[in-house]
Amino acid sequence: MYKSKRRTALISVYVLIGLIFTFLAVFLVPQTKPNDFSEHSNFFTITVAAVLFCMLALVGSTIYTTIRQSIEKKSLNSRETAFLSRFIDRIRFSYSLEDFYNAISSILEEEADCSVLYIDSKTDFVRYNSPNRLTSSQETIDKLAHSYPADWPEGYFYLDNNFGISSKSERARGFFLSTDSQHLFVLCRYTHLFDNEIYGRLLDEFSRFQARANIISNLSEISELSKEWETLAQTQRSFLPQVMPEVPKVKFGAYFRPLINVSGDYYTVLPIDEHKTFIMLGDVSGKGMAAALVMGLVLNTVKIRENKEDLVGTLNAIDKAIKNMSMQDKYTVLFMGILDTQKMTLRYINASMSDPIIVTRSPNGYRIKPLSSNCSIVGIIPLDDIQIAEQRLFSGDLILMASDGVSEVMNDEGIELGDTEYYTDTIKQNAGKDPQDFIEDIVELVIDYNGNKKLRDDVTMLVAKIQG
Repeated sequence: MYKSKRRTALISVYVLIGLIFTFLAVFLVPQTKPNDFSEHSNFFTITVAAVLFCMLALVGSTIYTTIRQSIEKKSLNSRETAFLSRFIDRIRFSYSLEDFYNAISSILEEEADCSVLYIDSKTDFVRYNSPNRLTSSQETIDKLAHSYPADWPEGYFYLDNNFGISSKSERARGFFLSTDSQHLFVLCRYTHLFDNEIYGRLLDEFSRFQARANIISNLSEISELSKEWETLAQTQRSFLPQVMPEVPKVKFGAYFRPLINVSGDYYTVLPIDEHKTFIMLGDVSGKGMAAALVMGLVLNTVKIRENKEDLVGTLNAIDKAIKNMSMQDKYTVLFMGILDTQKMTLRYINASMSDPIIVTRSPNGYRIKPLSSNCSIVGIIPLDDIQIAEQRLFSGDLILMASDGVSEVMNDEGIELGDTEYYTDTIKQNAGKDPQDFIEDIVELVIDYNGNKKLRDDVTMLVAKIQG
């Protein structure tokens, strides 16, 4: 077999090298020693011998490599073992289970007349069994699956006529490979003719295929999941205003930057009539798909409400819709209001949003009026009597609604932006600008204050500017 032939070749080559070296050392080295170097004769002899030995070792290594390759080609790529060698070559370039199954079918079954069973022993799932052969029998499948459980050690093993482990390949009527709870059984009447060297190589290649296929499968799943998330993100954005509505005496601007593909932040602007406009901005607890579902539910609930001027009724409808989803940890904070440009008022409910403000002009410059919370969070606890607040509006007033991703962004010292005069001063300095320009200044402030690091929360803003 290959291993014994390789060992014989190695011994033969180095015995020959030893004989040649002995001959040269005994008969040639003394004759080449110059008389001028009589004082250094020992050194010269050793040096010449060492050079000869290195040269002969190099020649011997080259000869052995050539012989080994010839033996390998003859032993592993001829006769019955050649089937397994070709199978190894095929799975070396297999990147999916389909490629692997095709290699089994075309080489092990059709060429080598073997019967194959491939089992994921973690789940007892039969991934492949040769049709109309021994391994297609349910009795055979059950016996092999139960005899070799998921915790069977990694390696290759010979099988006897009763599918038990055989210690000698000469008595084997099959073999199986075990790696990472994946078991590949190959039953063949001439298993004893396969060169033993091939099994280790086959096991290594089978292990590499498993790792490669798992990586590719995971990447495919990630790719598909990414596509699904992107579709969900696009669907979520479709709930938000694509273009700000044209409203007399009011100009709007908005900004929406989710931390991941999808977000729990939301906003909307819905004109009611010539003078009244419904505005809302909110933030659902948590992140990801669940938050996005609640966000869509809230916006849809508001959209289908006929009487949007009924702020209390709208808030109760949102509360009921979220509770009906039975998602125990999901709730929303939100700000909703009715802008009335005829009466120049803002009627609103602030359900635990901390940041809504009105920036208004005064003789000493702009000043900030907070739109304080007057309602608890929505969707998880019973709502108390809901109070509607009202603020007088003036021409030039700017209404800022923002998620906590704006005010709670931190600098390197851990200080939140909303707690600094820097934040309020920036708002006052830019309050006279167009709403979208104002938003861009606040976004730049948030990013700079965060030190240009990755943000840790969604950032959403809605701004309304009252015009004369």
